[in-house]
Amino acid sequence: MLIRNIIVASLVSFGASLAFAQGAGRAGLPDFTDLYEKNGPAVVSIDVTQKARRARGMPELSEDDPFYEFFRRFGQVPPRPGREREPDPQAVGSGFIIGSNGEVITNAHVVDGADEVTVRLSDKREFKAKVLGTDKRTDVALLKIEAKDLPRVAIGDPEKLRVGEWVVAIGKPFGLDNTMTAGIVSAKGRDLPQENLVPFIQTDVAINPGNSGGPLFNMRGEVVGINSLIFSRTGGYMGLAFAIPIDVAMNTVAQLREKGRVTRGRIGVQIQPVSKEEAEAFGLGAPRGALVTNVERDSPAAKGGIEVGDIIVKADGKDVRSSTELPRIITAIRPGSKIAIVVWRKGVSKDLSVVVAELPEDAGAQPRRPGSSPPKEKAKPNKMGLVLSDLNDAQKKEADVRTGVAVDDVAPSVRGNVQPGDVIIAVVRGGVTTTATSAAQVNDILAKVEKGASVTLQMKRGEQQFFATVKALNGE
Repeated sequence: MLIRNIIVASLVSFGASLAFAQGAGRAGLPDFTDLYEKNGPAVVSIDVTQKARRARGMPELSEDDPFYEFFRRFGQVPPRPGREREPDPQAVGSGFIIGSNGEVITNAHVVDGADEVTVRLSDKREFKAKVLGTDKRTDVALLKIEAKDLPRVAIGDPEKLRVGEWVVAIGKPFGLDNTMTAGIVSAKGRDLPQENLVPFIQTDVAINPGNSGGPLFNMRGEVVGINSLIFSRTGGYMGLAFAIPIDVAMNTVAQLREKGRVTRGRIGVQIQPVSKEEAEAFGLGAPRGALVTNVERDSPAAKGGIEVGDIIVKADGKDVRSSTELPRIITAIRPGSKIAIVVWRKGVSKDLSVVVAELPEDAGAQPRRPGSSPPKEKAKPNKMGLVLSDLNDAQKKEADVRTGVAVDDVAPSVRGNVQPGDVIIAVVRGGVTTTATSAAQVNDILAKVEKGASVTLQMKRGEQQFFATVKALNGE
């Protein structure tokens, strides 16, 4: 009986599997053949060469010269007299044609430092390309080849992409021209370290060295992204690939075409994410927006009335859902434009207007940490596990603050971005911001925090201001 039941159950399971397979067959798996035949000719291979250069100060020496062996042993081979230095291939990549007049898009890192760029079409024709402009911040380059009536791609809308949707890439992985790979959209709006101006499209499409700069297509045969990055422990594909949304790239291309460089907006604020605890401290409710930690003197933000402790929740009519979205919104605005800013301040929304300035090319200097203060007698840790002391006039001048309280020590059990040498400028709790005037005052405020509850501190570390949330120690 037991065997019979197993057989019956197996037959039922097999029948269900067969029905599912037949259903999948009727629905049909994606067919990429037409997409490849239509768009393959608009995808190009890019070869970059850089003329071999003699190392600075390296003399031309014959192999018979005794110094030739000296340099060779230290890994530097001197050029031999009279020998012509041939161009050395430096990089290979992919690209795609966006204009029948010969405009080609690729990654900026593919053509970085190139002396010569060669574009090869699928029909094996080769052209020397001129680099019209590059933008390292979005990793986009615009090239031009002297050819007419070329096939070109159709540009799609990455906003309409859905996670789980099929996408395909065509490129030159490992030098293999016009290779197609397929996968799905794994995530959208992905933030990557040091890449805060690009909301990457994450896919599981097989992307390998040589795919850089190639197109990512949706099933309608429209380009929705430029394949740019992979996460890998081996240097090859491991299931995590990232593409620049094509709308970001085309905005860059428009500026490169017009003036050969990209200008971006700035308002002069430093920001940080809004955590759940900080949202509660500022009376905001749900975490959203960008918390302003510093406002540059005489900046557009300062002139527009933005203050430290404001949470920017809307900019230029767009909701700021997270702190990473604000730089993308502001940098996309043409310098000189006047925009509306909505901030959350002291429990209410406030409407402001700001005239956007131009972001310098070398923006992003690292904060400086001031010199250490003279040793002083430490007090006992307070309820939050912090040892605080008053600042003397010299320390206030060094920290560039009018009022504040020094953090002398932090208990090992404290969780939060607080460390010795920081200065507490204010305490934020229940939507109320209280300026820190003395260690006794701050200790008194913190003593009223319930066990396990949290409090948000406005801090200064070197030239950087930020907000840190710490919890009361349960043992107190």
